Amino acid sequence: MSLKLVELSADTIVAVNTLSLKPGQEQFLAPVSYGIAATVISPQTSWQRVVVDGDDVVGFVSASFDPDAPTEHFRSVLLRINVDADDQGRGIGRFIVEALVEEVRRRGLDHLTVIYEAGEGGPEAFFHRVGFSPVGETEYGEVVAEIKV
Repeated sequence: MSLKLVELSADTIVAVNTLSLKPGQEQFLAPVSYGIAATVISPQTSWQRVVVDGDDVVGFVSASFDPDAPTEHFRSVLLRINVDADDQGRGIGRFIVEALVEEVRRRGLDHLTVIYEAGEGGPEAFFHRVGFSPVGETEYGEVVAEIKV
């Protein structure tokens, strides 16, 4: 594998929108276009990257860095991580989280948060494997987890 992160662009957006999910994963993830819309809505705080392996788009990550966010959880937060169904299990998700943690460090921040819905087939086991630890719950019952940097 020769993974690298590139900025979301006109060249990669179509491929990102066609990333596939394994059966059952769709209940835990909004359509990719929702994540892409964050760039338009909050261009100052949005951080989006596409993961390529050679010439192939294999993943997408969306995060937000907003030191002025009124809620601590949203000051440095992983909003979305997608790895194409055919490429899951190859270490791409770990690569994405490690790159995001490096971005958190580069910005001088001390943690990265993720908020997810627990449930069978959901992302909880993955988030634990890559270093996130639960620290709370939202008012809607979602898990708030973080990596200390």
